Amino acid sequence: MDAIQSFTEEDNAKDRQFVTALARGLEILRCFRPGEASLTNSEMAKRTGMPKPTISRLTYTLTRLGYLTYSPDQGRYQLGAPVLALGYTLLANIDVRKLARPAMQELAEYAQCSVAIGIRDRLDMVYVEACRGSAAVTLRRDAGSRIPLATTAMGKAYLCGLPQADRDFLMDHIRLHAETQWPKLKADLEQGFKDYQDRGFVLSSGLWDANISAVGVPLIDPENAKTMAFNCGGPAFLLPKEKLVEDLGPRLVQLVRNVGTSMGRHIN
Repeated sequence: MDAIQSFTEEDNAKDRQFVTALARGLEILRCFRPGEASLTNSEMAKRTGMPKPTISRLTYTLTRLGYLTYSPDQGRYQLGAPVLALGYTLLANIDVRKLARPAMQELAEYAQCSVAIGIRDRLDMVYVEACRGSAAVTLRRDAGSRIPLATTAMGKAYLCGLPQADRDFLMDHIRLHAETQWPKLKADLEQGFKDYQDRGFVLSSGLWDANISAVGVPLIDPENAKTMAFNCGGPAFLLPKEKLVEDLGPRLVQLVRNVGTSMGRHIN
């Protein structure tokens, strides 16, 4: 199980294999978010909790290596091309994207909504592929978009597809982050687990965005010990619960099964 929160020196001080400097450098790269062209050392220090002198040394090193570019006039850093190359390498090696895209586009056109695949990053899901219908009103999220793990159909579907020990691990971290919202969030997650057992898919509940309706289905690949999730959703006023339960949910389940068969795997 990968890390949920940013590393802490206290947690890793006893691990002789853990390279703190490398972890800190990666935390710098994680500071950048979609829609933010650049950041200053001060902004990165605030986001990571690291001292500004440490940030300065790390950004200098990352700039020398090309992972960041620096504008002296603005005093701001941007991600460099090597970061993009790493991202494209990851996407190119996710075979399911190529296999699933034609069926995803067909479903998106049928439902006039959005269909996406996501993988987990800490307590978020990150889109690695997304298709949209041709309707003027639809969700506009592309590969790289992030949505919450605990409160979305895709995220709940991902949790449903995990082994119990991994699910419990993530549920514990969700609880720690949820604070006073945990009782309501726990009840919604447990309903999602029940829906998955009964129907093979989960529903969005409006906890993240009441204006979005969606269904989610996990893709479980035992051969590679990987779990990812698909969703199908759009504006709530276009997708009543009846349509999700009786039509789009079953269609998404079949899509995921077909993708699993195409991968030559036994997909649950």
